[in-house]
Amino acid sequence: MAEEINDLIKQRISKLEALKGMGLEPYGRAFPDLLSIKELIKQDTEDRGHLPAGKAGRTEKESTVAGRLMAIRLHGKSAFCDIKDQTGKVQIYIKEDIIGKDKFAIFEKLDIGDIVGVRGEIFKTRTGELTIKVVELTILSKSLRPLPEKWHGLKDVETRYRQRYVDLIVNDEVKNIFYTRSKIISKIRQFLDERGYLEVETPMMHSIAGGAAGKPFKTHHEALDMDLYLRIAPELYLKKLLVGGFEKVYEINRSFRNEGISIKHNPEFTMLEVYTAYSDCAGTMRLTEELIHFAAREVLGKEELEYQGQKIDLTKWERVSFADLMKENFDIRPEDDTKAWVEKLKKKNIQLEKGAVSRTQVLNIIADLIEPKAKAHPVFVVDIFTELCPLAKTKKENPLLTDRFELFMGGMEVANAYSELNDPIEQRKRFEEQIEPANRQTGKPANQIDEDFLRALEYGMPPAGGLGIGIDRLVMVLTNSASIRDVILFPQLRPED
Repeated sequence: MAEEINDLIKQRISKLEALKGMGLEPYGRAFPDLLSIKELIKQDTEDRGHLPAGKAGRTEKESTVAGRLMAIRLHGKSAFCDIKDQTGKVQIYIKEDIIGKDKFAIFEKLDIGDIVGVRGEIFKTRTGELTIKVVELTILSKSLRPLPEKWHGLKDVETRYRQRYVDLIVNDEVKNIFYTRSKIISKIRQFLDERGYLEVETPMMHSIAGGAAGKPFKTHHEALDMDLYLRIAPELYLKKLLVGGFEKVYEINRSFRNEGISIKHNPEFTMLEVYTAYSDCAGTMRLTEELIHFAAREVLGKEELEYQGQKIDLTKWERVSFADLMKENFDIRPEDDTKAWVEKLKKKNIQLEKGAVSRTQVLNIIADLIEPKAKAHPVFVVDIFTELCPLAKTKKENPLLTDRFELFMGGMEVANAYSELNDPIEQRKRFEEQIEPANRQTGKPANQIDEDFLRALEYGMPPAGGLGIGIDRLVMVLTNSASIRDVILFPQLRPED
């Protein structure tokens, strides 16, 4: 197969040299004053509606378009071809008697995949297909590699991700996913902007990795001679803005976690974080429902989705208690000590890795076991143990549980939110409790506490609700995509062999 492709590349290079020998520039320059193919079709429909009777086949109007040759059907000294741009596809008709021998000789050096510009008269064939009769042909880019004949026949799915540019050329379904992704993000912005939220930008390089649980990527700033971390979350900076008087803020941000890769995880990902002063977890839950409803209605035109064979009804939202699930499944209560938790898990034949002895580690291990499976509606998981939520307020009636929710759709966590902890003394205590167990196990020096964030809280932060939505995962659900790689244009992959 590789040898066959190399032979085709050699043939195309030979044609490239021949074009140069004709005095042409095979990698052309600007090609202005053109219509998109979508505009062309719309304009032709409007023009054709005003034609006198008997002239429906021809408008005698010239148009200029550009795009990639996707098919060539030769008929002696004439040819029908398909040309495609980002908005659609149209047929062109090239005939030696019309464009002349010299131009037709240029056409004979073209291949599927080449990018061309054409000018010509619009007409419809006997079968009713809109066609451009070419009077002027310009080569804009000579393609040296052949396109796959049937991209869906390519067995190595990873090659589709690795060569996304080819995937997009030949697979309109893939391209449509990314159009939809862009529209979803646009509608999220519209929803928040219309409700008085301010979009902001916060640093992507942090001197202290914080704002979420996750292993950071580390880098070094030469001029300042200091280590920095790619952000794992923008949360602490956004809450500093609440302190500063911005009462409704959001950021659609790139964040990074130096962790595993799977169908649900990419080390570089897109998050939406929203903070609302004088709100709480309940208010943020309503905001989340409204936002997702809005995006689905505006982009998809519906409130019932299908995700991997499972219906998801966005008119019904369930709430389940994490604390109740822990009790029902493992007889674990938040007031039990860690030793009791481990013993109860052993009774359920759940073995913990050696060294996984802190309460937070135990909770993280078993949280996956009780995540809501795919249901026909979104599920809010509430009553989450305080030890898993160092930045959240506790519930009034039970300080061992937090005022927090995690949102699951199609069995996958999509969002996380809580009533923000704004007590600087309690926040310091939580930070210290998070650090100490890890230090005893590793023997490493104490991790840094973000003193600037604590100082900000000491000036006074209003009560607030905070929300984080995984944009990539939300797009997965709204486009019925099985893998996060399907909704990220250039996902992280292992090095090519």
